[in-house]
Amino acid sequence: MRIPARFAPILFGALLSMIMVAVVTAFVLAINQGLHPGFFAQWSKSCMTTWPMAFVTVTIVAPLVRKAVSKVTG
Repeated sequence: MRIPARFAPILFGALLSMIMVAVVTAFVLAINQGLHPGFFAQWSKSCMTTWPMAFVTVTIVAPLVRKAVSKVTG
């Protein structure tokens, strides 16, 4: 099953924000609290509560950043 190309910006924002949230929350939790028995549960909760904001931000900001980069580089 292929997703239509018109959904590419939304899929891009979803995947990029998921990856960034997962990496950053794991890093911050590990630095601040270390790896402990409840780490995975706390990390999962942190990801689930943070991801919606990250998704909205990436979806809104990415086109603006692309335009700014194209002006500076092209």
